[in-house]
Amino acid sequence: MSDNFKEQGGAATMDPSPVMRWLTSRVMTRLCQPKRLIKRRASLEKEREKLGQPHVVEYFHQVDDGYSHLAAQVLQSLSERYQIKIICHIVAGPQGKNSPEPELLLKLSRHDACQVAPEYELEFPQHDQPLSPGLVKLASSILSAQDSAGFVEHAAEVGRALWADDELTLKELAQQLGCASDTNTADCIAAGNRRQNELKHYSGGMFYYGEEWYWGVDRLYHLEQRFCDLGVNLQSDARLLMPRPPIEPGQLRDNGSLTLEVYASLRSPYTAVIFDRAVKLARDTGVTLAVRPVLPMVMRGVPATRQKGMYIFADAAREAYADGVSFGNFYDPIGNPARRGYSLYPWACEQGKGVALISAFLSCAFVESINLNNDAGLKKMVEKAGLEWSEAKKRVGQPGWEALLETNRLEMYASGLWGVPSFRLLDETGKELLALWGQDRLWLFARVIQRHLSIRQ
Repeated sequence: MSDNFKEQGGAATMDPSPVMRWLTSRVMTRLCQPKRLIKRRASLEKEREKLGQPHVVEYFHQVDDGYSHLAAQVLQSLSERYQIKIICHIVAGPQGKNSPEPELLLKLSRHDACQVAPEYELEFPQHDQPLSPGLVKLASSILSAQDSAGFVEHAAEVGRALWADDELTLKELAQQLGCASDTNTADCIAAGNRRQNELKHYSGGMFYYGEEWYWGVDRLYHLEQRFCDLGVNLQSDARLLMPRPPIEPGQLRDNGSLTLEVYASLRSPYTAVIFDRAVKLARDTGVTLAVRPVLPMVMRGVPATRQKGMYIFADAAREAYADGVSFGNFYDPIGNPARRGYSLYPWACEQGKGVALISAFLSCAFVESINLNNDAGLKKMVEKAGLEWSEAKKRVGQPGWEALLETNRLEMYASGLWGVPSFRLLDETGKELLALWGQDRLWLFARVIQRHLSIRQ
């Protein structure tokens, strides 16, 4: 396994120097502090008012991205609900090291969007195959011909025809709304890419306001709450357009016949935010919990950029803060600390403490800022997991765990997933009922568990 996963250096290094590990940890800890975020927001609003500027939201749309189509469906409602100005851009989507698995990401966006759309009262058809390049080109040319107001009004309509593979309707829309030339379309996308790069992001389906990024409908509740706090809600209805669905275990309990698989890594901020709640969901619903640890992405050869890393940590902190989860006092466990932790995992499982070990490791790294790259820090983690350090220290660094993590990685990829945390729900025969990537999908697994149990009654 290790021969395939090479040291990449730079922002994706798997073994930073002690000084770099400490410095990165301090920077990320500062980035994650809620008080800093609140203070920064207040400062930005004060400056906006001083300049007499409106509340400007910039939206970045990737035409062939499933998440972007979901976002397009709420643009009109968003503009009507809040006293804001929306400026729309078309972008090509993640490029280079920001998207090491572009085809997998687009495939996931189609599958994931189809799963969550009805839960958000939106539309997205099952679309197993990639979109027709010709139809993507036509849809892009239509949207490139619109100003921002026209984009807000018509993006969902164009997307609906595109995702229905409805060439006739797209051609009719091109006649009605206008159609940019190939050159102008390319220029429009290039301009969108440049603007997004200036603002230090890389992905489609993104909203930007006041130096913060909000990913699609799944993060709109943060932005909407920010607008409500600013008093720019134009309607008396205080409900959010896109509230985050709660993680509700429900009333029905399983007898252990269903299995919830949790793919987790010891350096994933999103895993740290959701891991204990995933364990609790399995316990509360009576399903069997199967934890499948994998190596952190950069330790398995997946490129990363500092830009992407900064966004992920900031976003994870915002998610944790909104859910009342402790997070952000960070000491980076990438590389050797993670390997030391994984080396203890098989032994911890033998003691019935495998889940406790992962939970303790994540807490030490992401909540308590414990340096797990030395024995003093690792001892605290081991004892927090309810294990004996005198036994653990004999096993630290021993090989034999690598094959397990590689098997888990291959199983995760076989389900069309590659990031963590990922979840799979299996029925009593081992058939996959649902497989999705992201800490912000656990609520859907809770719902599917209840639906399956209700059918079985």
